[in-house]
Amino acid sequence: MASSTATPTRPTTGRAALPVRRTRLFTLPEIRWAAAALVLFLLGLMAQLSGAPSWSWWGLYLACYVSGGWEPGLAGLQALRDKTLDVDLLMVVAAIGAAAIGQVMDGGLLIVIFATSGALEALATARTEDSVRGLLDLTPDTATRLAPDGDEQTVKATELKIGEVILIRPGDRIAADGAVVGGASEVDQATITGEPLPVDKTVGDEVFAGTLNGTGALRVRVDRRSEDSVAARIAGLVEQASETKAKTQLFIEKVEQRYSIAMVVATLAVFLIPLSFGAALQDSLLRAMTFMIVASPCAVVLATMPPLLAAIANAGRHGVLVKSAVVMEQLGTTTRVAFDKTGTLTRGIPELADIRVLPGTRFTEDQILRLAAAAEHPSEHPLAAAIVRAARHRGLGLPTTDEFTAQPGRGVSALIEGHFIHVGSPAELLRPGTTTAAAATTATAAVEALQTRGRTAVVVLCEHTPIAVLGITDQVRREAAATIAAVTELTGAAPVMLTGDNLVTATQLAGQVGITDVRAGLLPDDKVAAVRDLEADGERVSVVGDGINDAPALAAAHTGIAMGGAGSDLTLQTADAVVVRDDLTTIPTVIALSRRARRVVVANLIIAATFITVLVIWDLVGHLPLPLGVAGHEGSTVIVGLNGLRLLRSAAWQRVRTPAPRNCP
Repeated sequence: MASSTATPTRPTTGRAALPVRRTRLFTLPEIRWAAAALVLFLLGLMAQLSGAPSWSWWGLYLACYVSGGWEPGLAGLQALRDKTLDVDLLMVVAAIGAAAIGQVMDGGLLIVIFATSGALEALATARTEDSVRGLLDLTPDTATRLAPDGDEQTVKATELKIGEVILIRPGDRIAADGAVVGGASEVDQATITGEPLPVDKTVGDEVFAGTLNGTGALRVRVDRRSEDSVAARIAGLVEQASETKAKTQLFIEKVEQRYSIAMVVATLAVFLIPLSFGAALQDSLLRAMTFMIVASPCAVVLATMPPLLAAIANAGRHGVLVKSAVVMEQLGTTTRVAFDKTGTLTRGIPELADIRVLPGTRFTEDQILRLAAAAEHPSEHPLAAAIVRAARHRGLGLPTTDEFTAQPGRGVSALIEGHFIHVGSPAELLRPGTTTAAAATTATAAVEALQTRGRTAVVVLCEHTPIAVLGITDQVRREAAATIAAVTELTGAAPVMLTGDNLVTATQLAGQVGITDVRAGLLPDDKVAAVRDLEADGERVSVVGDGINDAPALAAAHTGIAMGGAGSDLTLQTADAVVVRDDLTTIPTVIALSRRARRVVVANLIIAATFITVLVIWDLVGHLPLPLGVAGHEGSTVIVGLNGLRLLRSAAWQRVRTPAPRNCP
């Protein structure tokens, strides 16, 4: 399959970006043939409506038949060779039958619908494959291997063996899963665990291939081969789950085999039985042709597709991209929703939430924040950015920083207005011997109090004495609590949180938004296992996430919903639906809209079945004129089509919409 060359990574806030790959649209033959069929159909329609000679628009319509119908027709014939009958072949036969009785435009419309559906399916498959390949690109092609004598050797990452030691320089991506045996740094591993902030790594800590090293150098012992890395397992899980979900079909397609066979058998019977009793050949053929037209699944297909497509269009106008009619149908069957934490219920951007001024400190809260922000200003660490933003939000001017130094895993230090300020990790700055025992005890108590509340604690020292502890947290989306309440009411079951973050932080945030079922510390395959456990209990699970680590769970779930604002490319391609505007309240709304669309589909199927039954009985026990049969068939198609298109109105969305929270910060 042809694909474009890799383009620069799409920027993401606070996340390691996934390399972008894109299959060019018209490299896919399905896209080219569907586009040709659509253009020819539109040209034929324009010619017909403008009063052009009939041969001209007939020629355009027939060209549309060939360009859009040869592939499903060929696939249908191949299926016949395998002794199966699919609805694609019946649609082609119905289109040809429509042309045979002069309804060439109707047949062309059917051809365009089926060709477009096949093209969209091919594009979705290609884009998913692109994203999986992009995920594997996260792992660098080469690594710096350290020989026993200390020499550095550049080797292919795939050649690394378990037990070898590699050097990871600042800013490099880690080439293999392993354990740190030397050095200290902070590592952005959001691609694997979804944690919003870089994690300090020192000797003995585990690191993952494809994650991004920070400002320090690391020596890492290889513990897994490249094909067994967590990143490779993510790609495998996505492919495996996507192949499983590819078997999902619309409800009407699940019965197409029986209906198709029954229709063909009945048509032959309507033709042959009267003929065997001496009926005229022309009369028998005309009756059989009328039967095929009135019994064809055209009205049934159109009874199903317009409501779902209208609901898709309506959701798209309101910021939710639903990728197919199958997805729109499935969303309405959701019985349980599982939310990722970071980037989904939160924004994935750290913010300063607490300033604990320690007893005996001569500085005020604003003075401490001003000094800490000045010290952190030259740093590129996300925690530093949160402290600087908080100072600027309060309108605090930052003094000049001198003698700035940054120590990976420890923090930063600087000389500010004559004060030596150190801002960094409690584990490093409060070690025995670094400050007085009394001061360390007081600061440690403040650190533990903040960590109990799910905060990331940062200690501020002045002249090696603790003066404050800062609490940093992720920003909870303002609509998160309202969304959880709406989802609970809609599905009748409380949502579950699936996160790679630690249990304390996850539980604290879950309490804010109203989630009681929290599953924390999960790697990507753990999330897939959690989804499968829920579905084993009979739940139809919709998973909502944004990170690369969420992609396998989204692929494995009944439906996967991605947050589009900061979502990784793999997640956006794997997901069945994308919340483009990052508004969580649209999730329960689109589920409710899907349920309404399903009700309209049921009503349409009843209408279509009624028309088909009446017309078929009329044709079998009486004499149904062919023009009247065509009119009845087309009339039922128009009725169900218009009924489905009611879901295009904005009122349909507003009727099921979840109100946004009133108190906005």
